[in-house]
Amino acid sequence: MMSVPADLRNASNSAGKSMVAEIPGNPIAIPPMPDYSGRILAYTSTAAIIVTGVLQEAFPHPLLWLVAGALSWPHIAHALTRKTFLRTSTRIRQKMLIVDCVIGGGFIGCIGLVVIPSLAVALMLMFSCLIVGGIRQWLLGTGFMIGAIAIAVAILGPADGPHAPLLTMIVSVLSTGLYICVTAYYSHQQARALMLAKTQIQNQREQSIALSHKLSKYLSPQVWQSIFTGERDVRLETQRKKLAVFFSDIKGFTELSEEMEPEALTELLNHYFNEMSEVALKYGGTIDKFVGDSIMVFFGDPTSRGQREDALACVSMAIDMRKHMKIMRQKWRSQGIKTPLEIRMGISTGYTTVGNFGAENRMDYTIIGKEVNLASRLESLAEPGEILVSYETFSLIKDKIMCRDKGEITVKGFGKPVPIYEVVDFRRDMGPNRSFMEHEHSGFAMYLDSDKITEKERQSILTALEDAADRLRREEDVS
Repeated sequence: MMSVPADLRNASNSAGKSMVAEIPGNPIAIPPMPDYSGRILAYTSTAAIIVTGVLQEAFPHPLLWLVAGALSWPHIAHALTRKTFLRTSTRIRQKMLIVDCVIGGGFIGCIGLVVIPSLAVALMLMFSCLIVGGIRQWLLGTGFMIGAIAIAVAILGPADGPHAPLLTMIVSVLSTGLYICVTAYYSHQQARALMLAKTQIQNQREQSIALSHKLSKYLSPQVWQSIFTGERDVRLETQRKKLAVFFSDIKGFTELSEEMEPEALTELLNHYFNEMSEVALKYGGTIDKFVGDSIMVFFGDPTSRGQREDALACVSMAIDMRKHMKIMRQKWRSQGIKTPLEIRMGISTGYTTVGNFGAENRMDYTIIGKEVNLASRLESLAEPGEILVSYETFSLIKDKIMCRDKGEITVKGFGKPVPIYEVVDFRRDMGPNRSFMEHEHSGFAMYLDSDKITEKERQSILTALEDAADRLRREEDVS
């Protein structure tokens, strides 16, 4: 007469089987109460009401024939929905529940609207409709049930009295209570299992996020982002793109490695890489690799702002790194590292092959091509603190960055000598209006970037400079 949900949202299509939520490492069994079992319980309860009512002469004796139908219908419904064309019908559970409502309404009409038994059957029907299909199913089921009641009453007429004997009422209430309690128990078990599954899925998700963030340390953020958002597939593939390629290394690092202990040298190098990586990421660079004391960065993949903007961002990054290196050198000197460490950089712009290189089980996202070789050669030719760029790079940045012609060099892979240029500074920072100033002597170092100084810091710096100037003047007067 009515069905019980196999789960709170989806239909159960298997009789007597448990639904399992697959959680990696710890599957959770969700114990459903199949339609078949629920229908048997409901119709058996209804059969008990019929038998009790007939024995107490509350219902006419011919209704005993309905007992056979009530006990047979669950098996017939199961066969229809599993072994006929109906098994492929959409929303078959909801449709069969409508049939149950029609049967239940017909039964209520047959007993002449006797109050307690009628309410008991109607309650079982409405409870099932609400659980299986919500308000919509409840409204449909109620409509069909009322229609069936009206037809049956019109044909057979109402009962002589609305009240049933006490035992019939007790059996009706107990039967309905049993059905509702069993159904509610299985619904509770399903809800509890689903909540546990949800919790475990959330834990797995948090673990996956934590793991992905750990793995991201081995990839450039842009590459990691494109992989984990699905924008890029992890397979062996490459493409030709015009990129700005940057190389840098530390002049004096070899000498320093002979003076320092390996642990202290490693700490210094990691600090240097961390500072320079933050600068590279600030300008949108893709960090390719660290080799010894060298850094390789490129602009234009996986995201690009256009050739001119990529080249400008690359050179801007190099200028910022040069300034940052001077500040770091001052800190190192205060820590007792007296070997002068200088950064030298080379930048080239042109077409390269970029993508995943390697094997199916071990890939490296990198770039190859003659422009990479040119950038590396420019870096090796640069003087300490110098930034050398190729002609292609110069042509893209010359409107905003002052460069100095450094002549031509011969590079393997290029048929003609390659013109190179030295980056001086941003044009806006040239002359008296420049924001960055530096002055360095033995016992004195000053690096001033006025654009980054707050008003509060400005007063503190002015006080420190005035104190330093007064002290120098006093010492000069004494001497």
